Amino acid sequence: MAKNVLGTDLATCSTDPMTGWFRDGCCNTGADDTGVHTVCAIMTAEFLEFSKAKGNDLSTPMPQYNFAGLKPGDKWCLCASRWAEARDAGAAPAVDLEATHARSLEWASLSEFEAANEAAND
Repeated sequence: MAKNVLGTDLATCSTDPMTGWFRDGCCNTGADDTGVHTVCAIMTAEFLEFSKAKGNDLSTPMPQYNFAGLKPGDKWCLCASRWAEARDAGAAPAVDLEATHARSLEWASLSEFEAANEAAND
């Protein structure tokens, strides 16, 4: 079983919308996942705008891919590098620590994830 950033078993991130590199609801990763989709991010309007401005529009529906588009409050397995980029720009969304894969710690520390969660609750 994969581990999360807390060192316990990786929890499900979201099945509605269905997320994950393997579209199994979990932020698991594998050799083919070059983007490392391991951060279970809780979408905010600010982050969705940030991501769109960076060329990754996660909010616009794309029916051809059976993708309804994300809205604030949705959980999504985000690329660890995109989360770190958003952190550096002051736009990082909160994360579900239990559903964020331990590999994410290559891009951010547990304290940085916790700080994003605290900022989201202010």
